[in-house]
Amino acid sequence: MHFSMPEYHAPDFTLSQFADAPDVKTAAAEMDGVAPDGYHSTSMYPEYFKIDGAWRLAPESRMDSSVVLRPDGRLDVVENRNIKKGDAVILGRTELGQDGIFVHTDGFIAEDGQVDDQFVFRQGRSRETSYARDYDNLFELLRHEKAEGNIVWVMGPAFAFDADARRAMQSLIENGYAHGLLAGNALATHDLEGALLHTALGQDIYTQKSQPNGHYNHLDVINKVRRSGSIPQFIEDYGIQDGIIYSCVKEKVPFVLTGSIRDDGPLPEVIGDAYKGQSAMRDIIRKATCVICLATMLHTIAAGNMTPSFRVLPDGTVRPLYLYAVDADEFVVNKLLDRGSLCATSVVTNVQDFITIVARGLGVM
Repeated sequence: MHFSMPEYHAPDFTLSQFADAPDVKTAAAEMDGVAPDGYHSTSMYPEYFKIDGAWRLAPESRMDSSVVLRPDGRLDVVENRNIKKGDAVILGRTELGQDGIFVHTDGFIAEDGQVDDQFVFRQGRSRETSYARDYDNLFELLRHEKAEGNIVWVMGPAFAFDADARRAMQSLIENGYAHGLLAGNALATHDLEGALLHTALGQDIYTQKSQPNGHYNHLDVINKVRRSGSIPQFIEDYGIQDGIIYSCVKEKVPFVLTGSIRDDGPLPEVIGDAYKGQSAMRDIIRKATCVICLATMLHTIAAGNMTPSFRVLPDGTVRPLYLYAVDADEFVVNKLLDRGSLCATSVVTNVQDFITIVARGLGVM
């Protein structure tokens, strides 16, 4: 099968619904970090705003932010905490044009009413669902995105506990199928533990046999990385030659590690400030055209909430942004859908199996 990018269908702004709509209203923020009353809160969908009689698309969006109209006419989607005093914040609580705002939820639905591709409205999936076609679609999508897009992986620590999963992900990174990685302290710690000691939480990553005093292993690795001062320096100091984090450093794939209150250590690169971490994650997501979330509920929901359903290319073309949620627990993948991220494909399976199937399907393992 061959991948075909779905066509975007913009609204027909000659319709009276749009032609008769008023220009959008704004109000100046009275103080930093506070939106004016009646502010419009954004979604993951394409959103249009009527300004000086013309409907304009905000070039990016995300859940639960405000829109600031800049003096040069630019439309910026801004988290409320980042609003500055005097910003012209768009007002309006309707979404069908009444306030000069239109939220376009069916831009990738063809004129015959059929969805152009399988990336939308894939809800209610379970362990019994057949995923054969999803894998085939994903293989073709990843081949396309490797060449023309930007693939971001959002990963939980489960990968670091399995030798084949680590090898599969390393191979995907080294073969150009990753442009960014979002994770926490645990994924990086146990992956580096696997590289240095061939264990994760003290268990051999192939045989699963517990090693003597193995419960010290991840703490020793954190201590060594902190002594080295950084992950890249640790890799050099100890001659690390395998693993997910190693391959990111070697291939210069940017990664963001965000902390949690339960972290050991943490590693030097882990961002402990939740809001700085969110901003760093968004810097990676902002470039993404395909986001694959694997076995991490909180990181999956966080990434999903900051991921729009579309991306505007430099030439003005609007294309879909593909979002996958993969977990062995049905609750986790459906939780993303419950949060409003409707443009997601969910796969209920063991992520260690998933990543090896993907690597083999792409011919890199």
